[in-house]
Amino acid sequence: MSVKTVTIDSLGAKGDGIAAGPAGALFVPFSLPGETVGVAVNGTVGTLMSIATPSPERQTPPCRHFGPEGVNGTCGGCVLQHAEDKLYHAFKRQLVIDALAARGIETDVAPLVTAAPGQRRRVVLTARRTEKALLLGYSQMGSHHIVDIVECPIASPGIVRRLEAIRQIALALAASAEPFRITVLEAENGLDLSIDGLTKLDDSRRRRAVEAVLGLRGIARLSVGGEVIVEPSKPVISFGTIPVTPPPGAFTQATREAEATMAGLVLDAIGKAKRVADLFSGAGTFALRIATRARVHAVESEEKALKALDAAARATQGLKPVTVERRDLFRRPMMVSELKAFDALVFDPPRAGAETQAAELARSAVKTVVAVSCNPTTLARDLATLIAGGYRLKSVTPIDQFLWSAHVEAVAVLEK
Repeated sequence: MSVKTVTIDSLGAKGDGIAAGPAGALFVPFSLPGETVGVAVNGTVGTLMSIATPSPERQTPPCRHFGPEGVNGTCGGCVLQHAEDKLYHAFKRQLVIDALAARGIETDVAPLVTAAPGQRRRVVLTARRTEKALLLGYSQMGSHHIVDIVECPIASPGIVRRLEAIRQIALALAASAEPFRITVLEAENGLDLSIDGLTKLDDSRRRRAVEAVLGLRGIARLSVGGEVIVEPSKPVISFGTIPVTPPPGAFTQATREAEATMAGLVLDAIGKAKRVADLFSGAGTFALRIATRARVHAVESEEKALKALDAAARATQGLKPVTVERRDLFRRPMMVSELKAFDALVFDPPRAGAETQAAELARSAVKTVVAVSCNPTTLARDLATLIAGGYRLKSVTPIDQFLWSAHVEAVAVLEK
């Protein structure tokens, strides 16, 4: 490993600074464009050792776990705390612009809808028992080392003030030094904790966990491997005004604010549509809101999420008819003949996108399509397919809900 002085030219898609190296691009985490830095070079990766000329857009990271002045950041939860807002926001928006340009799509991209500290209602922590205590936090970048946290500026205050409670519950469950994951969702009536990666619970650990939860305030449910261990109150989140009890570990948007923005864009786009399809619907983030004004057919492969959506729709008066269908849209997309029934359609797939479904949709006559995505690269691919099929791209709005990360959401509206 050699140490070199380099100048950072730009930010890469993962938030790393990029410099010219002897073998091509050199990626330097925690550096910013315009900086002259000393790095320890290992192949195409440079470890930031010192900053000779700092960027005027460098800021002191707000979290103690990120690392002093952003040099050699420790906690793996964030990658860009050292960048001031103007640079950071431009970086996020540019991710969407670049992905579209790579597919030959030229369009105006709206300003980034920004995120603020303390908004994340859903985080995934890693825990591991040691001889003396329990580590609880995030894995350090590029390693399996867990950074034990006492604060987290991206997480909601309701999560942060219960970190010690989460630690007590995890300690009651841990039987070895093997790490395990804790998905924490702040519901409206307490935390919903979903744990994966543990060995099978024996009666003693199960009892200790139940006693720990019942002895603490603010825990709505604890599940392990999808099994509910104790549920002092069914966790509730609301999609618009409609209460839903999500299944353990279910996907939810990371922040309420970003979800509300995305839902507003979806509802504005579908306008006065009478019959709407919501593909990859999850537990009803968009479908239940749409049902306040139009008939909805929700399609989702996860049975428990679909059941939660269906139960919420049945329990809510005044909604338009909601039908549900369990279906793997990757293997069995909705065909052109099925799409004839709808005058608007929303799809919000996982990071892999909706390549097969987009190909069928491109051949359809659905008037309005709203594409929601957490991956600009696959979104651009799917939009290119729809545009080639005759759709006109009306708008693209980038939305930040993963603060100080290299992840960005986007909502695109198309019409035919």
